[in-house]
Amino acid sequence: MKFNFTNVFVLILFFVSVCTAADNHKVVSPDGRIIYTFSLHDGVAHYELTYGDESIVTPSPLGFRFKNQPELSNFTCVDYSTNKFSEVWKPVWGQNKKISNEYNELILNLEEKYTPFRKIQFIVRAYNDGVAFRYHFDKQIENNYFEITDELTFFNFADNFNAWWIPNDYDSEEYTYRNTAIDKILGAHTPITLQTERGTCITIHEAQLKNYSSMTLERNRYPANSFQSVLVPWPDGIRVKQTAPFDTPWRVIIITPSAEDLISSNIILNLNPPPADKNFDWIKPGKYVGVWWAMHLDKESWVMGPKHGATTENVKRYIDFASENNFNAVLAEGWNKGWEMWGKGNGAFSYTECYPDFDITEISKYAKSKNISLIGHHETGGDYINYEKQLDAAFKFYKDNGVNIVKTGYAGPIRPYGYHYGQMMIDHYNLVMEKAYEYNLMLDVHEPIKATGMCRTYPNLMTAEGMRGTEWNAWSIGNPPEHVTILPFTRGLSGPMDYTPGIFDLKYDQYKIDEFVKSTLANQLALYVVLYSPLQMAADLIENYKDNPAFEFIKCVPTDWDTTIALKAVIGDYVVIAREKDNAWYVGAVSDENEREVKVKFDFLEPGNYLMKSYSDGKDAHYINNPYSINIAEEKISNNQEYTIHLAPGGGFACKIEKIN
Repeated sequence: MKFNFTNVFVLILFFVSVCTAADNHKVVSPDGRIIYTFSLHDGVAHYELTYGDESIVTPSPLGFRFKNQPELSNFTCVDYSTNKFSEVWKPVWGQNKKISNEYNELILNLEEKYTPFRKIQFIVRAYNDGVAFRYHFDKQIENNYFEITDELTFFNFADNFNAWWIPNDYDSEEYTYRNTAIDKILGAHTPITLQTERGTCITIHEAQLKNYSSMTLERNRYPANSFQSVLVPWPDGIRVKQTAPFDTPWRVIIITPSAEDLISSNIILNLNPPPADKNFDWIKPGKYVGVWWAMHLDKESWVMGPKHGATTENVKRYIDFASENNFNAVLAEGWNKGWEMWGKGNGAFSYTECYPDFDITEISKYAKSKNISLIGHHETGGDYINYEKQLDAAFKFYKDNGVNIVKTGYAGPIRPYGYHYGQMMIDHYNLVMEKAYEYNLMLDVHEPIKATGMCRTYPNLMTAEGMRGTEWNAWSIGNPPEHVTILPFTRGLSGPMDYTPGIFDLKYDQYKIDEFVKSTLANQLALYVVLYSPLQMAADLIENYKDNPAFEFIKCVPTDWDTTIALKAVIGDYVVIAREKDNAWYVGAVSDENEREVKVKFDFLEPGNYLMKSYSDGKDAHYINNPYSINIAEEKISNNQEYTIHLAPGGGFACKIEKIN
């Protein structure tokens, strides 16, 4: 698909006025429901936020501390401007073929009254589903070099809201979600999702994370419902090192009347600029299989030896399967030299040398003859310096050998020093993304930095991990059933998720006795609709798909959508999502550990009669003792009927709906 704008309408109302420190400045969402109020109190910037008659954020301070300069203070507002903006744009790939971007904007020019007379712009955008604000540091009169030790952006919430969150580990987001009140949280990653007693949903996150450090949140002792932004530091304790002029990432507060409406928010994407290029024929969403799950089961190994998985013979077997079953690509992990040296010293991995039993030239020719793309793999083990030294050679090697998708990995601590989410690694991840863009390579990033909408500007950034995915079921206590009912409203709001669903052998006792996937078979099918990614893996061993009629759904389900609607949801309990592509609708529903009946209306369909092929939990299905019980049925439905979905404990429902007249 080629990128282009459609139905673009931009109206700019520009107004400049001198303002005083005592002034309040408001920006209101286009529908009038959200009001963001900026004010200065004794020279310190504050903001507050309301949604209709509901207070969301009470007055909260804004600012910075520096190592090399005094704290920002004694500000006065010298002038301000307001703008209105509206457009409809088409993404290269996505959950909807058209995205509305409409906001009202307030830009405040702030200057210090006293030396060193620093200047910043404070920019606020109000959307119908939230607000975003950022700081712009102008070129200064004196010192343009800033070492930020604290970003003093506070979120003083109006009440002790309910929250779904993971701890703010500076090196990992691979946790199961906790559900508590705000005052039970010490620190959290973003996105974090809150819910008021009225059901209003609030998500805090950031957008356009570049040349900066990742934002986490820490709770303040007073007030107890308050968070402060805490940036991931450099090893020397400095949070951000920057030279003006520069922008911070956007601080985003999504606000919607219900959990279902969160799924429709596009603020994170809209806050990123469009791509410079307009020819993206080389970017193709799709589905893949690969040499991966067998290693997590200890059936095969990444390291060359008797159990080596990425052999010429084995990868060709996967290529044959992909070609025969409507898949686009095959992943091969463990093909390159260095796995035996992981953790034993720097520079372990080579990204241009294959193990002797992996003939990339032969495999590439074979894949091309079958019209299958190869997904290459670059594990770094956290040694980003070694990877950067080889980056150009590694990407050229792949292009020369017909590989157009790269899966990267950063498992383990960053070496020789630093955190995954600090500014140093933010710069590294963005370098890899931009370099892959130059080589026309698509990316699937594991152990990534958080998604912040950069995939709009660089649509080769197809998908990422950044959550506790399927692999945890192979060698740990695993993911509880409720995990996948929370992800769409937390991690999923930031960008596509490479969760690697599609496990059919849910118990795998011949490889692991104590571990299993806490899901029914119908649940695994539903994840292809519920958890969005333009690259989706059928993660199981390919022999487990043979002669299983449920596999038909994975073969037919798209990964790029025209329309997405959340039909019903209770975060942590269940979620039902409908997606449409080329006039065919697909519905996916998943449940936590509880059995339930969920009624949905088909009024999202145009008038008429339809044929629905469904894959639902059997009456006796249960994720622990009977995960394989599944009913596959075809029935006629209409747009004006209500339908009851049965969800077993840990269960799911998936269907395809096509119009017949």
